[in-house]
Amino acid sequence: MNSVFFTEFLMISELQTIFFIAILFILFGVINQLQKNKLSFSARTLISTALGLILGLGIQAASGFSTDPMNITFVVETTKWYSLFGNGFIDLIRMLVIPIIMVSIVHLIINMKDGENIGKLVKMTLGVNVSMILIAVVVGLTLGVTFNLGGTAIADVEATTQIKDVTNIVDTIRGLLPSNPVQAMVNTNIIALVIFSSFFGMGAKRMSKKYMDVVKPFFDLTNALHKINMSVAMSVIKYMPFAVMPLLANTIAQRGIASILEVGKFILILYLAVVIMFIIQLAVIMMLGINPTVYFKKGLPVMILAFTSRSSVGCLPLTVETLSTQMGVNDGTASFVAGFGTTAGMQGCAGLFPSLLLVYVANLNAIPIDFNFIATAVVVIVLGSFGIAGIPGAATMSASVTLAGTGLGALFSSVSPIFAIDPILDMGRTFLNVSGAMTNSLMVAKFLGQLDIEQYEDLSLIKVSEVIEG
Repeated sequence: MNSVFFTEFLMISELQTIFFIAILFILFGVINQLQKNKLSFSARTLISTALGLILGLGIQAASGFSTDPMNITFVVETTKWYSLFGNGFIDLIRMLVIPIIMVSIVHLIINMKDGENIGKLVKMTLGVNVSMILIAVVVGLTLGVTFNLGGTAIADVEATTQIKDVTNIVDTIRGLLPSNPVQAMVNTNIIALVIFSSFFGMGAKRMSKKYMDVVKPFFDLTNALHKINMSVAMSVIKYMPFAVMPLLANTIAQRGIASILEVGKFILILYLAVVIMFIIQLAVIMMLGINPTVYFKKGLPVMILAFTSRSSVGCLPLTVETLSTQMGVNDGTASFVAGFGTTAGMQGCAGLFPSLLLVYVANLNAIPIDFNFIATAVVVIVLGSFGIAGIPGAATMSASVTLAGTGLGALFSSVSPIFAIDPILDMGRTFLNVSGAMTNSLMVAKFLGQLDIEQYEDLSLIKVSEVIEG
């Protein structure tokens, strides 16, 4: 099977490729049988995640634990076919992002009771996001300094990842404004869509006071679209257990074990930081009277999708659906706060990661980490967290902004070993991003008195959701 048809078009030219594709379909059959046996959605997703890890390691073993598995034909072919099912699912989820964000926010505003103020929602969202990103930066810097991250490594002078052009903060903020709503949709500029939808909703709400008979058809259409959006989202989300397996398998299969071990300390410290920040998130909502155990049970499928998909934006429809149908957060508030969090205030990609990376580069190049260094780092990272898009690859921009903003842009080549295994890091970062978006939404809803605590604590909603999804 060495013809162009098999090697370049069909991309099935080796027996190992056929074998691993067949294994994937067999495992799909297992997950489908578990669904027929009424095993819970969360349990199926967890099992699929474990199977994906084993499958990825199996592909690694079959490649002889190559240092560069993507130079091996069957690995390239297998992961390409796996991406059809894993990344294809994410594509279907992403198609819902724009309609859910825009319709939900307009739906929120036009159904607001008299006296409620969108300004309070904006201020509270900004305050919570900045506060949590600041905590993430402090945690990252503290762990990096404590464990002397990068202090025992050897500088790599060969750059394999190029620094991105860094835009100043004024142009970054302007870029978030919806000068062209259509372009914002194409570029998935969530902040711009949130702003545009807010103005559009406020315009409709204002006109309803004088011309309700004229705008009522728009109100009815928006309410209908909102119901339809949620129905479509549920139809797509039910396939999640089938998607996380190839997603995780690809991440493991495409990384050489040697490259992972080379920066093992960085990986361990980042995941330790993720655990600490996750505990802080739970502690904060607990202080607000929100049960963290319930949060974990209801939010687990979203966290697993975040971990395996590595896309904050890709998780947004499931994030909003979970917050609104199971956690008692108004769907408009959930869309506004979580949507904002996919671009600004990502605690993993724009908080922990750049903090650890900065300490790594400083120690690697014998740069003293003093008070001025830390103060500058905090300001640069917090400001730089605005405008970092919630998609795979955002870490490169985050690193560029942080290193350039602290005067270390010329040392960007030092981070090449880190970016060699970036997908491994990105799983933990995205998990924290999405968990942060959910806990931020709960905090904002609680502060504004909009959290339905009875709905939040009703664990029977998990079973209802699973029946619908199944």
